[in-house]
Amino acid sequence: MTESALGSRGETTLPVTLDRESKTPLAVQLADALRTAASSGHLRGGDRLPSTRALASRLGVSRTVTAAAYEQLHAEGWIVGRHGSGTYVTTTPPSGQPQHTNVEPDAEADSGLLELVPGMPWAEGIERSAWRRAWRAASDEPPSQHTDRAGLTDYRAAISELLLRHRGLNAAPSAVLATAGTTAAVAELAFGVLQPGDTVAVEEPGYQRAVQALRSAGVRVVPLGVDSDGVRVDEIGDVAAVYCSPAHQYPLGTRMSAARRVALVERARSDGFLIIEDDYDGELRFDVAPLPVLAALAPDVVVHLGTTSKILTPTLGVGWMVAPPRVAEAVLAYRDRTGTRPSPAGQRVFTAFARNGDLGRHLRRVRRELSERRQWLTEALTEAGIPVLGDDAGAHLVVPLASPAQEKELLAAAAGHGILLDGLARHFAAEPTAFGVAIGYAGCSRAELHAAIPTLIEVFRRPSGTSDSG
Repeated sequence: MTESALGSRGETTLPVTLDRESKTPLAVQLADALRTAASSGHLRGGDRLPSTRALASRLGVSRTVTAAAYEQLHAEGWIVGRHGSGTYVTTTPPSGQPQHTNVEPDAEADSGLLELVPGMPWAEGIERSAWRRAWRAASDEPPSQHTDRAGLTDYRAAISELLLRHRGLNAAPSAVLATAGTTAAVAELAFGVLQPGDTVAVEEPGYQRAVQALRSAGVRVVPLGVDSDGVRVDEIGDVAAVYCSPAHQYPLGTRMSAARRVALVERARSDGFLIIEDDYDGELRFDVAPLPVLAALAPDVVVHLGTTSKILTPTLGVGWMVAPPRVAEAVLAYRDRTGTRPSPAGQRVFTAFARNGDLGRHLRRVRRELSERRQWLTEALTEAGIPVLGDDAGAHLVVPLASPAQEKELLAAAAGHGILLDGLARHFAAEPTAFGVAIGYAGCSRAELHAAIPTLIEVFRRPSGTSDSG
């Protein structure tokens, strides 16, 4: 075990402990320690950190360790490097974090087109032997005699482990509720927690199924603008909740900055509204480790939603919710009133898939495969002079366009070449203010994607097919 203190020449003094016998990589330990120091107030916005070389020397570790930790924190937005000056903390995470207590566009399947649309998983990558093994194990379970409104105990435990290992969220199994997926969970929140006439701000552009689920319960939806840093917190009015996808904004593909996350959490706490965090594909990040979820920062005001549809397949029809106790209790009361519950069969299959390590192996395979696909597509489009938006994550990217006419024309041209794409305009609940095309790269084979890239470039290079603002 190594202990050292950061601090000299104006740098902040801070105890750091690294456990060399731990299975957790040293770089992860260091990043966690610095993040914790910021949360506890030992580090504040504007504090200077040692260089990676100096810190490595003080801790007695390789510079690779400190560089990797800084790279992760930089990607999350907590630190920034200033040329010729050093590395500084940008934002202090919210303090006083309570702990959890117990309690897409659809592809046109019959269109005959190659479906390059967002929202589709890499189901082809599921090993068939592992898939069959999970179903056999699930079928060995005896038929249920009782209704588990919160979800099967083993499933909730499997999700708890998934969240801890892959999303950094430490939620006890008892704090996890099984759901029938993200949209179903939003509907349960709308009917069970919110009241008719309540106002919910939804990021714009955003997930329109969530919008419709809210509206079906009589909830008033107002658009909330987004930019490269995420939702514009200063535009939030008098609302009961804010719905957003901070880890990988849908459909633009950006991530919410650390400063915006803090501002959103602080605003939710001061104004008393809920944050509905849709973490639909947060496990699929390729440049650094998956970004921390809002629920880890503020479990008292955040309802965290996830789904198996993007990391595995919609076949299972299950997801999860981690919510403040009062919210979880309201959802369970709604299920009791309506006699609804998520599919036990899907929960059993997922649990069996996760139990023997097949889920972890699959996620590693998915990240590797989709990272390569994104790189092929991004490099080809960029070399052709076609602008691309979105982080190095997920299963889709966006090509911005200048007008609705261009978007409509390009979608039609792609369809004429046998390719189904998705336009940004339909992702607005109000009048569209941005236009472009979202390209999904997970729902096809590698060969199909390779073959489609030249056609995509040809379509985007049409005289009016690309944005003037590249």
